[in-house]
Amino acid sequence: MTGATGFVGGDLMRRLVAEHGEVRALARSSRGQSFVAEAGATPVPGDLFDSAELRRAMEGCRTVFHVAGVNEMCSRRPGEMIRVNVDGTIRVIEAAAEAGVPRVVFTSSAATLGEARGSVGDETSVHRGHYLSHYEESKHRAEAAAFAAADRVGIELVSVNPSSVQGPGRVGGSARLFLYALRSRRPILVDLSLSVVDIADCTTAHLLAANRGESGRRYLVSGATIGVAEAVGLLGRVSGINIAPRYVSKSVAAVFGRPLAVVAELLPGEAPLCREMVRTLLHGHRYDGSRIERELGLRYTPLAETLARTVEWYRSEGLIEDGDR
Repeated sequence: MTGATGFVGGDLMRRLVAEHGEVRALARSSRGQSFVAEAGATPVPGDLFDSAELRRAMEGCRTVFHVAGVNEMCSRRPGEMIRVNVDGTIRVIEAAAEAGVPRVVFTSSAATLGEARGSVGDETSVHRGHYLSHYEESKHRAEAAAFAAADRVGIELVSVNPSSVQGPGRVGGSARLFLYALRSRRPILVDLSLSVVDIADCTTAHLLAANRGESGRRYLVSGATIGVAEAVGLLGRVSGINIAPRYVSKSVAAVFGRPLAVVAELLPGEAPLCREMVRTLLHGHRYDGSRIERELGLRYTPLAETLARTVEWYRSEGLIEDGDR
């Protein structure tokens, strides 16, 4: 597998080790290799563009899980993200075919659906024809390249398309909203739609795709679509913290957000806000992840349970005060 040192890949690696024993995981750095070894997998030094090493590592494997990729918003180097996500994916699939691996499970993204604003996205959605972010572009192109490469080299490919993956260990994506609400108690928010999936469900989806997924299909994995106001209310109940948010309209957020994003993009270092982030947030996302339930038997974790486990982890890591109730 690739991407074993990431949030999604790490959880998948641990499940694979627990259930199947022998797992080989690509890792670039010595720190990453140690992480893989400590999880009980066999570290493979190298990167996505080391075709010879990829091929050697894949020999004798039944399935390759390609989880690695760059997931950045407001990237200062979008060209590098596209290179890794698109070209790196092609290299992995070609290496798998050369090594005689029959099946690749590709970690794509719900962002590839490109659903129109206000619609509910699923695997049959017609892409709106323009991208909200460089990340969306990179994953959309990567998924198309993956299916084309698999067809060209003659191996099976199944795509797993998670929405925002959340749970213990995650501080990005929707977790930024959760942490902001818990820490500030009086957050200023916009009541948009967001879609999330529990990390455990995302991992199970990958295993189901490997064992039962239909080649050439993609499976959207999204356990809950919820408004920000409802999500924050639920977060307050499971945490025991009194959160009193203040809401502004989408139009107000757009008026102030876009010029602030332009200014932020001009500042040195990592931009905390940018135009593509504002576009993505104001677009909102509503997904229907029921195909994988019907066809492969996935059962989603209730959002309240996901949030309760996540809040417990926040407290254990000192991300919110241990005594906060």
